[in-house]
Amino acid sequence: MDDQIELRHLRYFVAVAQELHFGKAAQRLHIAQPPLSHQIRRLEDLVGHALFQRTSRSVKLTLAGEALLQSAQHILARVSEDLDNVRCVAKGELGSLSVGFVSSAMLTRLPNALSAYRRKFPNVRLQLHELHTSQLIEGLRKGDIHVGLVRDPGPVSELHLEPIMNESFVVIFPKGHFLAQYRVVPLGKLENEPFVFYSRSAGEFAWEATMRLCERRGFRPRIVQEAPHWQTIIGLVAAGIGVTIAPTCVAKILRMDAEYRPMRPNGVTEVHLARCLNTVNPLAISFCAVARGCFAHARPANREHRTVEAVSG
Repeated sequence: MDDQIELRHLRYFVAVAQELHFGKAAQRLHIAQPPLSHQIRRLEDLVGHALFQRTSRSVKLTLAGEALLQSAQHILARVSEDLDNVRCVAKGELGSLSVGFVSSAMLTRLPNALSAYRRKFPNVRLQLHELHTSQLIEGLRKGDIHVGLVRDPGPVSELHLEPIMNESFVVIFPKGHFLAQYRVVPLGKLENEPFVFYSRSAGEFAWEATMRLCERRGFRPRIVQEAPHWQTIIGLVAAGIGVTIAPTCVAKILRMDAEYRPMRPNGVTEVHLARCLNTVNPLAISFCAVARGCFAHARPANREHRTVEAVSG
């Protein structure tokens, strides 16, 4: 069709074709009859053929009009559907959402949040990415990840960080280890123990926080083996390679040949919702709202949402 044909021409044409009466079509469209007749004549000029046979008693579609009617109805329905989709995207109800998370988040309320989000927004396609905190931060900055659950990210530029859960640490050791005699392990008792731990590059701020806990008791952990995921770390601890300090939720995946105890003094580790500061993504915003509800019982008390715009480190 000619580029000059507008959607209103098609709407007017469909109304007249369905009513087969210019007066009734004008009433349906809430316009006067003369402008409607003018626009139909304009459409016929653009098509190059008469669309209606007009007499003083009746209005009928020509063959060209019959052919156009089906196409015009299809075009208008498609436009209406596309606009509905746009509105759904704008409201965070349709589209694709990339959610990243640290592995330990799967041991918290995150599975419940994902399930609740799917039930509430079944037309959103979730893309899930299990990554280290450092990788998540980079993905969020690049826009590859829309919303993430990170652990102890520290000051981060360009991201909106919202703490939604905190928990203490536990000591995990092989079954039969001398630490089992303690109901609460004095942290200093780990001074001479080999450690299994994740790499510093996985999350520098969280890694350093654990090191500082130990340094306050006069020692720095002797890491003999690094591993990328808590499941692997627990397996290595159970095999007797060393001990580790982990968020309390990690105790959920202990093997039969490993044990855990709370420790003294202890610290606090936080899980944060993170999204890019400079991007307003309605899908990410709606996900955060659902996650807040699921994590409400674990949210830190009296904590403000934290936005860090330009902090080095």
